[in-house]
Amino acid sequence: MFGSRGSALALAQTRQVIAMLQHAHPGRSFELRVIKTQGDRLSEDERRPLGSMLSKGLFTGELERALREGEIDLAVHSLKDLPTANADGLVLAAIPLRADPRDVLITRGEKTLEDLPQGALLATGSPRRSAQVRAIRRDLRIESIRGNIDTRIRKFRENPALAGILLAAAGLDRLRPDLRGLTLSPLPIAAMLPAPGQGALALQTRADARDVHELVRGIHDATTGFTVAAERAFLHALGGGCQLPIAAFGEPGPNRTLTLHGVAWLNNAEQQRFHFSGSVTGPIASAGQIGKDLAQSFLERLAL
Repeated sequence: MFGSRGSALALAQTRQVIAMLQHAHPGRSFELRVIKTQGDRLSEDERRPLGSMLSKGLFTGELERALREGEIDLAVHSLKDLPTANADGLVLAAIPLRADPRDVLITRGEKTLEDLPQGALLATGSPRRSAQVRAIRRDLRIESIRGNIDTRIRKFRENPALAGILLAAAGLDRLRPDLRGLTLSPLPIAAMLPAPGQGALALQTRADARDVHELVRGIHDATTGFTVAAERAFLHALGGGCQLPIAAFGEPGPNRTLTLHGVAWLNNAEQQRFHFSGSVTGPIASAGQIGKDLAQSFLERLAL
């Protein structure tokens, strides 16, 4: 039994995972149960004042309760939306091959951030994207935008003052919204680092559900697992979530190495915000330590 949020994107992700499992296990059938989370029950007006303080747990709590109580056997999450600490009694049993981790600039014709007019208005609901855009183009203005993918695209179409909107490539690929008449330009990773885990899906189950672990083993991608482990360890060590602009991307290299690139805007004790960027390379099997090491280098620089 699969559990999924009721949003169009969550259902698309869950059906994608079911298709993977059906391919890996011909003849097996899987049942899908839609569970409405606390975050889903909040109206857009109720979410707006919470902004980036909206807890990720609001979108996972009911699914995790259903797992613990045996109502479902697997929950499918966007990994970037899942808290970095495992919930009690639950684990990530598999992480399939990662989709495109990049962000996409959607405009009415311009192809890059540099093409946008001086002082143009750009929409995003992400502090991470906002901070990195300002690092590239300080003249651009940012307007917060909320809602699901279709809602954000509709708001962009309806507001001619907006020159562009930023969304995740993986969500666009999975949902396939109507983008007729718009220009889509994926942003290079080097210019816009993604959120930790962006583009990856996480299959969550009970720690003692050995039959479920065995079932999903065949769709786990080890390289994706290592890269996102480094990214999430980096995020966890910095104590971040949606509240601080933090981005990271793990890049596999030769001889089983992994390079983690990170950027963060961190507050010191006086609540002054500082910008840090850097990279750490190490054995891919030590992905978690690589993430911790990069975070520690940032924290040491913050303390100076």
